[in-house]
Amino acid sequence: MTAPGAQPSYRTGQLAEMLGAELDGPADLELTSIDPLDNAGPGSLSFIRSDRYARRWARSAASAALVTRGLDVPGHDASARALLIVDDADHAMVAILHAITPEPDLPPVGVHPSSVVDPSAEIDPTARVGPLCVVGADASIGCNASLVARVTLGRATRLGADGILHPGVVIQPSCIIGDRCVFHPGVMIGADGFGYIPGQDGAVIKVPHLGNVVIGNDVEIGANACVDRAKFGSTTVGDHAKIDNLVQIGHNCSIGRAAIICGAAALAGSVKVDDGALIGGMSALAEQSRVGAGSRLGGGAQLMGNIPDGETYVGQPAGPAKETMANYAAFRRLAQTIRELRAAIRDK
Repeated sequence: MTAPGAQPSYRTGQLAEMLGAELDGPADLELTSIDPLDNAGPGSLSFIRSDRYARRWARSAASAALVTRGLDVPGHDASARALLIVDDADHAMVAILHAITPEPDLPPVGVHPSSVVDPSAEIDPTARVGPLCVVGADASIGCNASLVARVTLGRATRLGADGILHPGVVIQPSCIIGDRCVFHPGVMIGADGFGYIPGQDGAVIKVPHLGNVVIGNDVEIGANACVDRAKFGSTTVGDHAKIDNLVQIGHNCSIGRAAIICGAAALAGSVKVDDGALIGGMSALAEQSRVGAGSRLGGGAQLMGNIPDGETYVGQPAGPAKETMANYAAFRRLAQTIRELRAAIRDK
């Protein structure tokens, strides 16, 4: 298979050995790309995770496929093509992608001469500070951390070990970032929260936000996402949380361990997202709402209250998925129901 800039490196037998897969077919087929079944051609590796995908194998031109154990794949010719049978095709595909993904393009160890570093900042000797970065007073950068380019660390910020801050990331003063975090281009951590109160004569008075942002270990944040500083105390993001591109997280929010927030979601101030919860893309969460542990909020939903642990809510405003979808189904028939009702009244 190939990643950008790489050369073909696997045959079916090698791949089976790497994954601990059962090989049903030739061991010497060369695999040069990874493709969906419907777009695959000779040299393609694809994946089969369900019966629906298995039924497509016979008409696919892929040379090989990862198959979740226990699935029947009709039309397979083991003399010409290969199936690699694994416990979970999705997990196996992720393992392959990790194996072929090139190492990130990081600057060399040390501080680039074009960067500006305050004398009071502490930078581990193994860290990398690329071109045009700014590191403020009393900031600290942990071992093997990387500021790729044009990264700003404000006064008294702390960046843990092995983190990667891609171009254009800004960490505002006093914010704390854990170990092994990856922030993609344009991430803003610690901008002022959005808070105002009415003043005299129609004026609007800004509420100062004096807190910070505290982010745990192994957190990944997508491009141009924003996490605002707290009014007081801390806006927090737990270990292993994953935040997609263009997400807005307001002041004093609390994001739990391994929570997932999908693209363009917007969280108002003091929202609480508990451990393992998932927020769908383009959803909006009102101030002080809560998403319980292990629960789900569907894409495009508008949450104005709380979701109990382990529940799934959808809709605008969001409600329990089964009830809300039943209501939507009834609403789609509303005009027809009214016509039928009027006709029945006329016929009396």
